[in-house]
Amino acid sequence: MEGAVSTGIDISMSPAAYVRRYRREKSRESRWTYPDSSALPMAIECTMSLGWQSPLSLPGCETGTTPLITMRRKRKRCHSIKRSLASYLTKGQTHLKVSGKHCGSLKSKLTKGLPDKVLSLSENAANQIENQDERVQNAIRHARFWDTTEERPPREKFCVALLRSLIHLCGSLQVSHPGLGRRIMAEKYSLAATWSRGEDLFQVRGQNGLLLNSMAPLPVLAGKEEVQSTADHVLETFYPISPTIDLQSVQVYEELNHTGFKEDYPYPHAHTLFLLEAGDTPVTLLPEQLRAKMIMFAFGNALARAQTLHGTKPGVLEKPIVVQSVATNGRMFQYVVFQLNTTDLQADEGVKNQVWVEDDQLLYDFAKVRPLIKKRVVQIPPGLSGYKPETFQKFLSLYLHGAV
Repeated sequence: MEGAVSTGIDISMSPAAYVRRYRREKSRESRWTYPDSSALPMAIECTMSLGWQSPLSLPGCETGTTPLITMRRKRKRCHSIKRSLASYLTKGQTHLKVSGKHCGSLKSKLTKGLPDKVLSLSENAANQIENQDERVQNAIRHARFWDTTEERPPREKFCVALLRSLIHLCGSLQVSHPGLGRRIMAEKYSLAATWSRGEDLFQVRGQNGLLLNSMAPLPVLAGKEEVQSTADHVLETFYPISPTIDLQSVQVYEELNHTGFKEDYPYPHAHTLFLLEAGDTPVTLLPEQLRAKMIMFAFGNALARAQTLHGTKPGVLEKPIVVQSVATNGRMFQYVVFQLNTTDLQADEGVKNQVWVEDDQLLYDFAKVRPLIKKRVVQIPPGLSGYKPETFQKFLSLYLHGAV
């Protein structure tokens, strides 16, 4: 009958030709017909499972029958959360600067300089490395001059080499400080932390640098009395400028809170986050933007750990969580120590978190392959010049923190 769907099979036709003819004839119908349409669930998607087999070998494709039809439910479409999410990403699209409005987003009190409890660790002769200054300078020369077959190594290479050499140098103290052996370095872990501040929802997420994890948490730097005194601190405001003015607003499918590690991970405590500004990304961060990234991710690691231990219900922590951060571009170092005192970040009142920042610390002035000559006068000699030992001492203090 003309216009009817043929259900017979022409043995002389190839499988591909049969499939094309079947689809062409089936498309003429106004709708699909099922043996019992009332028995089929809603949102059903139909597909043919013919493949490349012979038509006669397919089940259900014998002469006088229709091809086999498999039916599966359509996946439910996920709808994004119906509110704006101010999110700081690691891809360099967001350019934060350390200021009162961003510390206000974290409900934090900003203090210039590292705590005395941390700085005093490297002042003790028992905590120093043998021939410390000489070995640090050799690590700089190795990264800047020796570890290359080219005239000079690129920044993305010597920056990583210098940081790993300094970490290895600090790790040599494990003989006298066994606590350094209860740590491990993690790379390419993915962090996610979400919190509310006023009417805004914030999130820190993504992969970020190297994370030194420990079996034991870092000791608390500010005691209970000092923590309670932060309630009197007035957060800086820039009204009518919004604190989210330079944050990227995105829509997300789920509010995530995850440290990036499994619950039974033997090194669950974040110790120090190492960030590199090696020039290997499309966007280069300025020093103040890099400090802001350090603070945000140190806070994110602390908040994710607190929510893992105590749940997402906001409140003042009985035992604050401390996370450190170190950033470098291969020449300049910056240090951050963050103490999470509370997860109640909704309002300005109450206990505040604390953050200590030590910025723009040069490890050395110049590392020149060739001398810099102006008007026949050598301005900068070749080699390493202007080494500053106090910068490495602060690096060593942060590394030893929690093991001494």
